[in-house]
Amino acid sequence: MSLTPEEKLNHYLCAPGNGVFTVQTAKDKKEVLHQRLYGVTGDDANKAWRKKLQEYCYYKVDKPLVFGICHDTGGGILRGANWGPLFVRQALYDRMSKNSITYDIGDIRVIPHLLMDKYLNSATVRSCRSALYDNEHLELAVSPLSIAYEVVRCAYELNQGARFFALGGDHSISYPLTKAYIEQQKKLGKKVGIIHFDAHTDLLQQRLGIDICFGSWTYHILNDLDRPFHVVQIGIRSSGKPKEHWQEKYGVKQYWNYDVKNRGIEAIASETIEHFKQEGIDEIYLTFDIDAIGAEYVSATGTPEPDGLSPDEAVMAVEMFAKHLNITSGDIAEVAPFVSTKHSGTDADEPESTLSAAGEVSRAIVDAIQF
Repeated sequence: MSLTPEEKLNHYLCAPGNGVFTVQTAKDKKEVLHQRLYGVTGDDANKAWRKKLQEYCYYKVDKPLVFGICHDTGGGILRGANWGPLFVRQALYDRMSKNSITYDIGDIRVIPHLLMDKYLNSATVRSCRSALYDNEHLELAVSPLSIAYEVVRCAYELNQGARFFALGGDHSISYPLTKAYIEQQKKLGKKVGIIHFDAHTDLLQQRLGIDICFGSWTYHILNDLDRPFHVVQIGIRSSGKPKEHWQEKYGVKQYWNYDVKNRGIEAIASETIEHFKQEGIDEIYLTFDIDAIGAEYVSATGTPEPDGLSPDEAVMAVEMFAKHLNITSGDIAEVAPFVSTKHSGTDADEPESTLSAAGEVSRAIVDAIQF
């Protein structure tokens, strides 16, 4: 059965905050969010969300989309990034200016133990379609990353110039998002670059036999770009290999955190801006793993790493990029609100400190992608 983009989005999405597959946990947080967005809770909030989604599909609303991907299939040493979209939304909306107008289309529907449809046999796909859509014959994706890819493609079918900000989830979410983004920009004749903030390179070819995951997504997106050095990574500091290995073997451009400390974030951002301008890059996708910021500020994440960027440095860099580059979509990943591991050398309250930093960074990215 062939479905329209509108019909697909109605199947793939649920109300903001409802993408986490649980019964009671954080119910109060969801109700606060729904009250804020719709003025109602419970079934009335679901009805109000669906009405807004249909309004978006019908009118092709020209506003940046916000949506959550509550997915965490092994996103670090500690799990919990599936809760990021719910909690970071609150922090983001607390900080958005009156001039920042977005359209929250909800969360993708997540079966938490799945990753991508290509790893599933046909019987499992049919079974999952029955569970999600009550119809095993609908030609719809069932795994979080596959659904995320299809949601972005549907958005582009409705509006070829759509912009979006996605809330993760572990960092594997960036693979389907950037893949759909790059494909669309190439159709429009645009040259694309990626700015990737992270403590880790995410350049593994595979992890324990799985090719697409949180530690490998960057490697697998390189071939979709015109040149591998159209990926610029900032904040790297946790790796079994030195910077020279990654740059020479894979061709990416990296600024490790010692570069930031030695030269300053303004110099790094300025050099990155000049790099993309010299390359003739038209559109930039910005992805931000919260562990790019040091664990002394943010430890509510799966793999916290010390001695990273400060929240102020991170926001400054994003705002500099926004002034000089055309940032048209992005995401934030790896915020795990129920992980509150204290790290030596800090007295920061968690998860409040992490959510504050994530909210500020998210606000800066959303401001950057405004039309």
